[in-house]
Amino acid sequence: MLVINEDKIRAALASMPTEDLGRVREILAKSQEFRGLNLQEVAYLTTIQDSGLLQEIFYAANQIKKEIYGKRVVIFAPLYTSNECINNCLYCGFRRSNDKLYRKTLTLEEVINEAKIIESKGHKRILLICGEHPEKSSAKYLANVMQNIYDHTDIRRINVEVAPMSVDDYQELKNADIGTYVVFQETYNREVYKRMHFSGVKSDFDWRITAHDRALQAGIDDVGLGVLFGLHNWRFEVLALLEHANYLQERFGVGPHTISVPRLEPALGSEVASKPLAPVEDLDFCKIVAILRLAVPYTGIIMSTREDLAMRRKTLELGVSQISAGSRTDPGGYSNSGVTNAGQFSLGDYRTLDEVVYDIASLGYLPSFCTACYRLGRTGEDFMCLAKHGKIKNMCAPNAVVTFAEYLNTYAGSDTKAIGDKLIQQELSLMTNEARKLTEKLLSRLTSGENDIFI
Repeated sequence: MLVINEDKIRAALASMPTEDLGRVREILAKSQEFRGLNLQEVAYLTTIQDSGLLQEIFYAANQIKKEIYGKRVVIFAPLYTSNECINNCLYCGFRRSNDKLYRKTLTLEEVINEAKIIESKGHKRILLICGEHPEKSSAKYLANVMQNIYDHTDIRRINVEVAPMSVDDYQELKNADIGTYVVFQETYNREVYKRMHFSGVKSDFDWRITAHDRALQAGIDDVGLGVLFGLHNWRFEVLALLEHANYLQERFGVGPHTISVPRLEPALGSEVASKPLAPVEDLDFCKIVAILRLAVPYTGIIMSTREDLAMRRKTLELGVSQISAGSRTDPGGYSNSGVTNAGQFSLGDYRTLDEVVYDIASLGYLPSFCTACYRLGRTGEDFMCLAKHGKIKNMCAPNAVVTFAEYLNTYAGSDTKAIGDKLIQQELSLMTNEARKLTEKLLSRLTSGENDIFI
């Protein structure tokens, strides 16, 4: 079964009419019904340049995000276990031939220590990441790491972003209570993909693009897609992401739980990373986020610390619903081991978790540390059904308030706590009577000394 049809995508991009206000508003009206958009509609929106029309697109994306997820913004941190890799991806600092990079794979004790440090800042959700290596990033190793993090810390959800595996390997991760499985195609253009991945297991385009199939077959029902923008024309990549999302929906009845939108950033020893083949300007990047929110309204859109403060703020308005905070992209980075040249790429946002939380709250968004859906089985088709009908926020809002209050009581600095407490009161005042009473009941349990409260 064909995952994406490149000829179909190119045809959609080649047959674009001139900008038309009526056509744009027709597409935006459809998007407000949460039905998503088709290939031709998305292709058309990618061509819009008029500032007035763009503002209407941005506003529509903002409204959809509010209707489905409310004000909440989920926060997580990456945990890199290894930068040893057998692949030679030209844009990546971890690539095998990069002799400028200090190599390290964390021991189990070191991984647990990293997780404890991340937890001590207030995080409850992490993303495990590592290079591709048959021994040092095997399913057995990762499953053992996950089980030990769960056993020795209060981390409540572990998502995993690792190279494609077999169904049996994915089943091992499933048995270790994986959250969402994430793998980026990097680029959906086969020619560019071949040039960027000229050696190593990752050079197999088809093995990578079918990774989500095998994960879903293994019972991992939350999967995440992503493109590394900057390798190929961004309009093509957006349409390919939509095709991939539709393929998963049609074949498995479940679309992507998340879509990540990283832009290529400089990496030690990589000329490609410093000089992207197809650089994406800031305005086009904003269009990417907004159009994806319109096209795949139910998905969580993830913004990493590759981007700077200004862009992370801006894209929250356009549909981003999850962000990383206080990130380190090197093995052992949270323990301040002193190694300064072991990271995968350059960061754009070096702020601490508390600084990020303060900023989010000051903008009127509700920082969320919730992991309830995964732990209560609201995953896969169950989650999608709630999200597609705009009902998931009925759970998200109370859980976000309570987990945020737990963060404020335990981890926040005085300024963050002050603005956070005020935000919670504002959020309660906007809830229905039923939702407010439920949330206040949960908060009273928190005040009584309970933690990890959710519905």
